[in-house]
Amino acid sequence: MGLERAYDDAQTMFELASEDESVLKEAGDMISPLAILFEKAELNKMLSEPNDLLNAIVTINAGSGGTESQDWAQMLFRMYQRWGQANGYDVKVLDVLPGEEAGIKNVAFTIEGANAYGMLKSEAGVHRLVRISPFDSNARRHTSFTSVYVTPEIDDNFEVVINPADLRIDVYRSGGKGGQGVNTTDSAVRITHNPSGLVVTCQQERSQIKNRDLAMKVLKSRLYERHMEEEKKKMDAIESTKKDISWGSQIRSYVLHPYKMVKDHRTGFTSSSADTVLDGDLDGYMKAFLTCRITGQWARGGDDAV
Repeated sequence: MGLERAYDDAQTMFELASEDESVLKEAGDMISPLAILFEKAELNKMLSEPNDLLNAIVTINAGSGGTESQDWAQMLFRMYQRWGQANGYDVKVLDVLPGEEAGIKNVAFTIEGANAYGMLKSEAGVHRLVRISPFDSNARRHTSFTSVYVTPEIDDNFEVVINPADLRIDVYRSGGKGGQGVNTTDSAVRITHNPSGLVVTCQQERSQIKNRDLAMKVLKSRLYERHMEEEKKKMDAIESTKKDISWGSQIRSYVLHPYKMVKDHRTGFTSSSADTVLDGDLDGYMKAFLTCRITGQWARGGDDAV
């Protein structure tokens, strides 16, 4: 049922209830579904940019700090997997590099479904974790940083011109951590785009052809995102009177000790349920980001630590 029809039906039912109290409960039962439709309509209005409807390609890179940061990268990867699954998206791993002791050094994956990029673009930036380290025998508090990079998966109908002469394509044998699952054929693919210096790898498929196709898709996405960033800089130069958003060194802090809190420094949105957030409850942060983009009312002191 559409929002307009649902609103008209509810209005009619409440008009009847003003004359007949026997239908008041039925009218009241229409409020909750109507509120959900309003919320969906409001969200769709926020997701109005050309690429918002597209699938998202997410890359997570552990920062300096060895095992600590690599474990934090693994935690973030799990968080986005849980968010995707809870919202009916398909999550597909493109490439992953495990850490030496625990966690991952980096991972690239797609989240496929309507408005995936529109929702996940809020996650691009540096994420900060404060906790008692499970890897420290002295149980000291550690701070770790991991970066998240989000780009739209460009539709095959969108033309990103790539000159084959500008590409260096290397193939090699893919393998798992500790030598497990080593492929006996050269199926892994690394593509280097010489003009931009971008490097993309993919080793998840057993077929070299499939890995190459996936790597090319990621490369197209990143070239397109770079183009969009250049266009945005041009627009910023023209509209220099508008105030820029200050991102700071981290966009969000996740504190697990001495208290639990997750705070987005750009929007000010905060939750004391850190475990729930790390289990994929991100909708509040995403909607707050979209709201701030529309209103331009970003949180002050966004760079302050939690």
